[in-house]
Amino acid sequence: MSAPIEIQSAPEKKLQMIGVDVAKQKLDVSVDDTTTLTIDNDEESFKKLLKAIPDRGPACVVIEATGGYERKLVAFLQAREIAVAVVNPKRIRDYANSMGAYAKNDRIDADMIRHYAQTAYDKNRLQLSETITEAARRRESLLRRRNQLVGQRAIEKQHLESATDKDTVRSIKRIIKQLDKEIEKIESLIKADIDANDHLKKSMKQLMQVPGVGDVTVLTLLTQLPELGKLSNKEIAALVGVAPYAKDSGKKTGRRAIFGGRMQIRSTLYMATLSATRFNKPIRIFYQRLLAQGKLKKVALVACMRKLLTILNSMAKTGDEWNPDFAKQA
Repeated sequence: MSAPIEIQSAPEKKLQMIGVDVAKQKLDVSVDDTTTLTIDNDEESFKKLLKAIPDRGPACVVIEATGGYERKLVAFLQAREIAVAVVNPKRIRDYANSMGAYAKNDRIDADMIRHYAQTAYDKNRLQLSETITEAARRRESLLRRRNQLVGQRAIEKQHLESATDKDTVRSIKRIIKQLDKEIEKIESLIKADIDANDHLKKSMKQLMQVPGVGDVTVLTLLTQLPELGKLSNKEIAALVGVAPYAKDSGKKTGRRAIFGGRMQIRSTLYMATLSATRFNKPIRIFYQRLLAQGKLKKVALVACMRKLLTILNSMAKTGDEWNPDFAKQA
């Protein structure tokens, strides 16, 4: 849910970065080299952060992703039209190490987030979190809950494989049955939200035409990848994390590798690709050709994931129906 940052400001005014280190109970905020504060991680305390934002120019609050503890702050700031960027903590740590800044505590981390953000912005590499509606935030929350339940169900199924006592088996099966019902209920809620939005309803019907792509895949894409159809194929592949990066040096040609991106989308896309290599003719032919060239199965599957994603991205961009001949060229 990111887009290149675009700040309209007078040439003499420099964008003010504010770094925030997020924990479950508190926030450490670095406003500038001399101003820091610590506040509680709740909406009432967020108002103190608003007062700390300087009036000397446009500001961007930069937050390290924590897996969920930052969501309330992001929603609070975006509701007040304040620019927000949520950054990968690994990038912050790598930046700190490159600067020789090995000391670490919450206030130091907030300072480092601010310095990293300013450097990234100056090089036009900072990305602004896209403002999402309450309906979109609800769908994202429901999808996150669904994935949690799916994970719990997988654990219970593992327990079932090793259970021998009859009462234990019955207990596990009852839990699995209940989880199935809850997952189905949440999926119905997400689908109802999508059906209430004409654009999303049309997109879901369109993307479901692609062989190998099921409703869970489309629900995930429409919920967690709003950039679908808005970016180029290269950009969308990099955003999801299926674009290979080179590791060459001098005469040495290193192995290409993928990393980063949106893990949940990549996991869902992987399962869809496994199905597509069987039931989607262009993907199946592409996969078999890569294997015939001596590519490892894992490498071939990643290439197919990228191809499937670019097909979906192109369809979302043009509004075209599924066409196997067009897919061969994607």
